[in-house]
Amino acid sequence: MTNSSTKSSWLLWLGFGGLLCLLGFAGIYGLSTVKAIGDRNQYIRTTYLHRDQILQQIRADLYMSGTHIRDLLLEDDPKQAEQERRDFRDRRDRIRSRYNEYAGLVSSSEEADFHKLTAETHRYFEELQPTLGWTTEQRHKLGMPFMKDVLLPQRALVIQLADQLSLTNAHRLESGSRQVADLFHQFDQNLVVFTVGSLLAGAFLAVFTTRRLLRLEGLAHQQLQELQDLSSRLVQVQESERRAIARELHDEIGQSVSGLLLGIGNTAATLSREQNGPALTQLDDLRHLAERTVASVRNMSLLLRPSMLDDLGLVPALQWQAREVSRTANIFVQVSAETICEEDVTEDNKTCIYRLVQEALQNVARHAGATVVRISLSKDLKNTLMLQIEDNGRGFASREKGLGILGMEERVRQRNGSIHIDSEAGRGTTLLIRLPA
Repeated sequence: MTNSSTKSSWLLWLGFGGLLCLLGFAGIYGLSTVKAIGDRNQYIRTTYLHRDQILQQIRADLYMSGTHIRDLLLEDDPKQAEQERRDFRDRRDRIRSRYNEYAGLVSSSEEADFHKLTAETHRYFEELQPTLGWTTEQRHKLGMPFMKDVLLPQRALVIQLADQLSLTNAHRLESGSRQVADLFHQFDQNLVVFTVGSLLAGAFLAVFTTRRLLRLEGLAHQQLQELQDLSSRLVQVQESERRAIARELHDEIGQSVSGLLLGIGNTAATLSREQNGPALTQLDDLRHLAERTVASVRNMSLLLRPSMLDDLGLVPALQWQAREVSRTANIFVQVSAETICEEDVTEDNKTCIYRLVQEALQNVARHAGATVVRISLSKDLKNTLMLQIEDNGRGFASREKGLGILGMEERVRQRNGSIHIDSEAGRGTTLLIRLPA
């Protein structure tokens, strides 16, 4: 049994430990995966926005560079023309700087488009370079054909290439979004696997644990039943032994001492006081000793098992017990049982009720400090015996039960009854006991 329990304990520890580890791993994996997916998605979107912003700026600068050349070709004022030249050179330098920045972000799929864009942009600037040195007459003469044949077509081509690169960047965003979606799909699959595994492991542990607990509960119930049966048999044996000892005390010892007392009286009657004064004195002492012995034997017999319980019934026995407590402990004990018929109470219930009252009165006399005790025995419409014992003692607030209370509860439980104790410090104690008649 011990080896089996140890093995089961190890299995439970391993099972629950493994399940907790699995759940912990699943949680850590889930958190790390979600964080990685979130970081990946954030990186893809941040990179796309950065690249798209650079491309939009390049596109705008390319458009404005053509606008500066157009204004230069149409300008007559030398100062304004010089300003347009400076603005164009600034735009050109800015575009080249943005190309250098974008070059560090180019992926392998964009290299061809990016190189084509930079090459066309370089050619575009090379073809625009001569216009920077034209005079006013040259601009008037060659400006319009140059804009129509070179500037506008070349600028449109470069902007178109920039748009193509923006489209490629958008495709890259879509590809990254698909990668994130694939990661989420893979995470969902792994999470399902972990969840199913955890549920299966939890179901196995639940079944194993439930079976084990039910088995242990069955064993505990069986052992409890055996202990209760043993306790019931012990009480029965105790009552039987008390009855036998009480009978022996009353019949054997009591009769022997009574015979001794009678012999002493007869012997004293044959002696004269004048001639045998000392002997008569000793016989008187022996007679008093024998009388006290008879009284002690009678009291012991009544305490063990009052014969009146068997001869006269329960109520007279309770009344005798009340008188004895009133006489010895100076407590007024009142017994009320007018509605009870002796035929309505079984022998087992008689013994049980007598012992309950006996234990309750002993507790009152020893601990309660009460002056009045009321004992009521009745039967309700449900054929249930109701025993109520109430005192005006000091009561008790502690919930710890002594051996006397535990013994009373055990007797009541053996009779399939119930006991309720209502006690409060300074306000006395009331015991309400119900027994099936």
